[in-house]
Amino acid sequence: MTGMSAPENDAQAQFASLMGQLDQPMYVVTVRGADGPAGCLVGFASQVSIDPPLFLAGLSEKNHTWRASRPASHLAVHIIPRAEDELVHLFGELTGDSIDKFAQCAWRDGPHGVPILERSAAWFVGEILARVTLGDHIGHVLLPVAVSRSRELGRYVSFSDVRGLTPGHEA
Repeated sequence: MTGMSAPENDAQAQFASLMGQLDQPMYVVTVRGADGPAGCLVGFASQVSIDPPLFLAGLSEKNHTWRASRPASHLAVHIIPRAEDELVHLFGELTGDSIDKFAQCAWRDGPHGVPILERSAAWFVGEILARVTLGDHIGHVLLPVAVSRSRELGRYVSFSDVRGLTPGHEA
């Protein structure tokens, strides 16, 4: 962060501390890449518009899933139940650069060929309307085109559940 004044550096450190205290939802994003399915745990994600309904999912440029998503037209966003520790570990700590995550979990082809995780609490598939560079992440603006049947979500994976994970890649 070259050229920043001390107050700017302090503000950024304070901002990082503030964000680290929040308990936002975590998602698993999947995509059908040229070499097969790919997916990762994502925390930089949120609904960003009501009309039309839009969602933004940020993927790190260092991530295998981001590379797989580059030619893709659709992504799936999954909400994972807290009880699914193995899925969280698989998609949060391991990298598709070295293992086939999908050989280790139950999944099926969903709308537009996007992989759908069978043990997710809910999911939606979004058409990628735009990609936006956001620092070290690429934001994928998604328009939902298919959504799993709605039901009570119960307890789902949030930041506090994954705080201790060692990511497969740095951010």
